[in-house]
Amino acid sequence: MAKTTAVWGIDIGQCALKAMRCHAGEDDSHITADAFDYIEYPKILSQPEADPAELVREALELFLSRNSVRGDKVAISVSGQSGLARFIKLPPVESKKIPDIVKYEARQQIPFALEDVVWDYQQMAGGSEEDGFALETEVGLFAMKRDQVFRALKPFEVAGIELDIIQLTPLAIYNFTVFDQMNELPPPDQYDPDDPPESVVVLSLGTDTTDLVITNGYRVWQRSIPLGGSHFTKALTKELRLTFAKAEHLKRNAMQAEDTRAIFQAMRPVYNDLLTEIQRSIGYFTTIDRGAKIGRVIALGNATKLKGLQKYLSQNLGYPVTEVESYRGLTGSAVTMAPIFKDNLLSFAVCYGLTLQGLGKAALSTNLLPREIVTNRLVRQKKPWVVGLVAAMLLGCAVNFLGHWRAWNLVREERFKPVYGQVDQLVGKSEDVQNSYEVANRKFLNVKKMGDSIVAGTNIAGEEGNRIQWLQVLTAINHCLPQNDPTLRSKQTVIPIGERNEIHIEQIELEYSNNLAAWYAGVADKMKAGGAKSGKPAEGKTAPGAAPQGPTGEGWIIQIRGVHYHNEPEARELGNDGPEFVRNTFIKEFNQATVDLPAGKGEPAVKRTIKELGLGFPVLVETPPVTELQVESNDEETDQKTVRESVFTLQFCWQKKQAKARATFSP
Repeated sequence: MAKTTAVWGIDIGQCALKAMRCHAGEDDSHITADAFDYIEYPKILSQPEADPAELVREALELFLSRNSVRGDKVAISVSGQSGLARFIKLPPVESKKIPDIVKYEARQQIPFALEDVVWDYQQMAGGSEEDGFALETEVGLFAMKRDQVFRALKPFEVAGIELDIIQLTPLAIYNFTVFDQMNELPPPDQYDPDDPPESVVVLSLGTDTTDLVITNGYRVWQRSIPLGGSHFTKALTKELRLTFAKAEHLKRNAMQAEDTRAIFQAMRPVYNDLLTEIQRSIGYFTTIDRGAKIGRVIALGNATKLKGLQKYLSQNLGYPVTEVESYRGLTGSAVTMAPIFKDNLLSFAVCYGLTLQGLGKAALSTNLLPREIVTNRLVRQKKPWVVGLVAAMLLGCAVNFLGHWRAWNLVREERFKPVYGQVDQLVGKSEDVQNSYEVANRKFLNVKKMGDSIVAGTNIAGEEGNRIQWLQVLTAINHCLPQNDPTLRSKQTVIPIGERNEIHIEQIELEYSNNLAAWYAGVADKMKAGGAKSGKPAEGKTAPGAAPQGPTGEGWIIQIRGVHYHNEPEARELGNDGPEFVRNTFIKEFNQATVDLPAGKGEPAVKRTIKELGLGFPVLVETPPVTELQVESNDEETDQKTVRESVFTLQFCWQKKQAKARATFSP
């Protein structure tokens, strides 16, 4: 429900609940009251036997039974002792940076983590601004612990009253004083901090505390004094030995008592203590604001009705103390002329100040209502609109659906079922063909990849024209392997294993090296050893005992692991067994052979030496001793035969002058 322009100001005191409903008046200097309520508790909330929560709950229930707050703003006050108020003078600063500076000051001034408090601030009137810079700026910073805020909210939540404003009681009194009691203030742009207007001291005597507010209309200072009306009652109970209820009745009707002198004599210590605290507070204020000129004292609260208190304070403070006899800015005779309102006029100043803030006419408009409550309330208020919007969207979707359904119904599916069946068959057949194609294509790609890997070798660095011509290498290796006598093969003669001119290659590995000279330096001593042992030039074809001039640059090292059985005694006598057989056959042929390489379809073969292919410098790097093995025999007289096996590891290099990347390939 939308808020009306009326505001309820509710002050839950220690002695009674005060409430007043106001709306805007005929002009800016007046507001109109159209309802009020004053509900006194059966017991003062601070009495030992009282249950404050229950008493407040009952008072709120009674208030709601006699009044309605539905659709109105509701503002409440909390004790000044529950909150913190600081007034900070800022140095000249850009106006847009004031919020950041205030947040920094809040962290310094508030003795709690900002997450544990509800705080707000307001720039006080009277400052000036030049070229975007704020001068003589004073900021009011107000805070309250979060748990205390929710404690103050709880009675209203139980009663079902939604609050819009939470304000400290001294600040509500300040708003009342500026609006109702200081009508002759100069405009804010004429405020002179060196010659401020006359200050007013406001004493609001409550049940347990007294709120002291000093203001010149533009600046405010406040303090809560821990003395109030109940202290006079407690003094009577102590001195006259009365119950609290009898002492309270005697205090309110002191002039009708039999021994008036004894009553005031019993309360004199409280008079003195209250006077001392007020003098101390005013004295402290004058030390921090030496330019302040105090003109008068305004007394508020029902406790100021105590006989002789006003006169006592006037004589001892040195300033005239006056009671408020009427509210200048408040109209509405139905309220202002009501007997209960007139009897308790001094206690409605806080409600008055709260309604001023709700109507936007207050000097201070800070609000200690937690932001999350405001946010949740806004969301809840917008929910009906959101629900309506969703309902409208659903209705639109339904209308749209009905339109589509009608169009669809005109072309029913039964008319097209035969065509749909044919289409489904074609789709199924297409999917089957597509799946078959994908399976066949994957098989083809796998076979092609294997073929490309075997035929084309490895593409170094992805550069076209820089492939390893693996088939040429295999052709050269195969050409250098020793062959048996073809005449024997044609006669199908069985050659003993130990006499066969055969080398069996078991493994070929390829490894890239960017420094073939380093590889050669590591195997040169093996070349020397090979030459010296055989009495022939080493594999590199240099003089015996000396390593040949080695390769340089980058390329590949090809390693062959193989085995042969040419190790019979006849071969050993001729020095043609073990590693010597490899040197006399494979390595010898490797150093001098010419191979025929295919040149292309329909073209004659091209003869190339192995050196022209970039291959060279063969060397045996491992030649373990010859070992004997037992193998099956074809001889009818024996089942096994002894053969001598020679294992070797041979390396040679493949120089590629244009190679630009590394690769390793193991076929």
